[in-house]
Amino acid sequence: MKFSARAALSLLTAAALLAGTAACGSDDDSSTSADSSAAAAGGKFAKDPGTLIFGVVPDTASTQQNYQPLQDYIAKITGLKVEYRESSDYAALIEAAVSGKVDIASFSGFTYVTAKNNGAKITPFASIITKQGQEPGYYSEAIAPANSAISKIEDFKGKKVCFVSQTSTSGYLYPSYNLLKAGIDPTKDVTPVFAGKHDASALKVSQGSECEAGFAEDVAVDAQKGLKVIAKTFVIGAPMTIADGLPADLKQKVVAGLQNVTIDQIKSAGIPNADSDNFKKTFYALAPVDDAKYDIIRDLCKQTKAAACNAG
Repeated sequence: MKFSARAALSLLTAAALLAGTAACGSDDDSSTSADSSAAAAGGKFAKDPGTLIFGVVPDTASTQQNYQPLQDYIAKITGLKVEYRESSDYAALIEAAVSGKVDIASFSGFTYVTAKNNGAKITPFASIITKQGQEPGYYSEAIAPANSAISKIEDFKGKKVCFVSQTSTSGYLYPSYNLLKAGIDPTKDVTPVFAGKHDASALKVSQGSECEAGFAEDVAVDAQKGLKVIAKTFVIGAPMTIADGLPADLKQKVVAGLQNVTIDQIKSAGIPNADSDNFKKTFYALAPVDDAKYDIIRDLCKQTKAAACNAG
């Protein structure tokens, strides 16, 4: 078959157009791929690449003061602005973690496990030690008014009992376990009162009217007059977590800078208020932890059948 010059020219023109179109498509694909790679390398921030959102659970009225030196130290080692976000309640921090609205967070053990159960993409890397030589952790204390006739956990039956929150480790999960061991159903054999914070629980119990007995963490109990401790249980340290989606180099910088940091190092870095009474009462150092450390929380969830364990 013979082609006319015009036909040949048309074919050459079409071929050139096709080649150009293909080249443009290839450039677009490469550009899209490059953009995706750049986005992946940049990571995902809760707010923006210049800011880290630091979320905490609302433990006491002085929670922000307690965390301020640590927040300032994170800003120093990362070179980024750090915004403090104290959640309105324990459930709110879980939701923030699940929806990617926090970059670094200080959970309770129970809150962390619940967040993971609900799909939060976070990894624990450290836990606070409050005193030198101590393992990461603190005590959940069963308390009663100082002048109360209550002398043992079994005496809690039939009483108005203060808890902190249904997702509090030392203010609900461990107390529920200890009540069950004493033959008391925490949902049926007591009248539960949820105080919202540890210091509020301790205060209500000391007053003896709204709550005849209750539970709170040791720091809050120590700070409240008019109480006696009925029993105490050691609780695995509350984990500090980092969002999995942050850039790898930033995650490494945060973990390396915080995982074994001591109060003396924070003071030496010139952080304001690192020598304050509030900080010294609640912080001595951070120690490494991993997800397996919180299997004990998962086991307690199974034993207590706490509804919050599977909330979501």
